[in-house]
Amino acid sequence: MASSVESVTPSTRERASELWRRWGPSLGPWIWAGPTIIILAILLVWPVLRTIWMSFLNDTSTSFVGLRNYVRIFSNSSTLEILRNNVLWLILGTVATVILGLVIAVLADRARFERFNKAAIFIPMAISMVGAAVIWKFVYQYAPAGQTQVGLLNAVITHFGLPPQAWLVNAGVNNLALIAAYVWMWTGFCMVILSAALKSIPDDVLEAARVDGANEFQIFLRVIVPLMSPTIAVVATTMIINILKIFDIVYVMSGGDFGTNVIAVAFYQEFFNFSDFGLGSALAVILLIVIIPVMLININRFRAQEAQR
Repeated sequence: MASSVESVTPSTRERASELWRRWGPSLGPWIWAGPTIIILAILLVWPVLRTIWMSFLNDTSTSFVGLRNYVRIFSNSSTLEILRNNVLWLILGTVATVILGLVIAVLADRARFERFNKAAIFIPMAISMVGAAVIWKFVYQYAPAGQTQVGLLNAVITHFGLPPQAWLVNAGVNNLALIAAYVWMWTGFCMVILSAALKSIPDDVLEAARVDGANEFQIFLRVIVPLMSPTIAVVATTMIINILKIFDIVYVMSGGDFGTNVIAVAFYQEFFNFSDFGLGSALAVILLIVIIPVMLININRFRAQEAQR
């Protein structure tokens, strides 16, 4: 019996070794990545698929209604206002943060106290979105005329004889007020990334432009901006993704009232406050559909930059 076992064991080991040599290189990565893939499938892929399916169901997810929830979004005046607000955020928020970040990066690069100036502008990034929203809610706080103005902005304008304004209630300016809080917080992020790209521009290129007679404004527009265009595009797409899913500032400062609602806040309200799971899921799917192309553009740009290296 012992001899028979000894005769079988070597052949079994050799067979296992041969199988590993044949399949090990291809199976090895899957063995290591398998647990991560399973976790992502459970925590990310399944919720996405479930949300997409729920967007075709009624408010209690008990019957199939097809595209009714999407029709409601694009035919209801209140939801159309939400979409318009997101477009306003997208345009003004992205343009303001990127342009201000670029201008400040160039100016700070030539200032005497560069590090101090950049640190001061970057400080808001150390604050949470909720914290920044609370700070700016106090800035915009309103009290009737004749009373002490606790809000900083109203205190300033009443000092010059102007009447106090209910900034977060006035539909003409409240969205701009919310966007201003976002710009205050994220301009520092754009500045840091763009400043790093600015430092990579060779001094010889700038000196050559000056020797050719270009002034500083021409150098900025025709030399600095074109050379930094890949980084500017990456920062802009990052801001677009961030703004599309904006939630904290709107929810804390206005709760989405007075014409300030956006998709992320509306999704939360429909899903958790009003228990309309179908409409809430449809809003989440629309947000996902809008964000995916921007993410793909960003990924392709990263790959193109890596290929150039």
